[in-house]
Amino acid sequence: QVHLVESGGGLVQAGGSLRLSCAASGIIFSVNAMGWDRQAPGKQRELVASITSGGSTNYGDSVKGRFTISRDNAKNTVYLQMNSLNPEDTGVYYCNAQRTAAWGRPITYWGQGTQVTVSS
Repeated sequence: QVHLVESGGGLVQAGGSLRLSCAASGIIFSVNAMGWDRQAPGKQRELVASITSGGSTNYGDSVKGRFTISRDNAKNTVYLQMNSLNPEDTGVYYCNAQRTAAWGRPITYWGQGTQVTVSS
């Protein structure tokens, strides 16, 4: 099992910044990638950012240029630095991790989510 715990969410004004953290524990040696999704009220969950074990990153179009995902292997933690926040960034942010099990079977784990609210 891989357990994920998010932190760092909160209330911030438009134009401000926030950094989210996601700490992983459990069977983490085989984790291939970690990332963040978000879900705003009335909208479907969408990709925010992801990072592979090799450091390759990917971002959703709406956050490109404003958000940065990074990792700290020593702490088994992935971070999401969010800059130039706007009210449309409001939502619950979920950390995720993908592990490749036996025979290449992918398994995705999810955190409980952390609320991010951006005021105008």
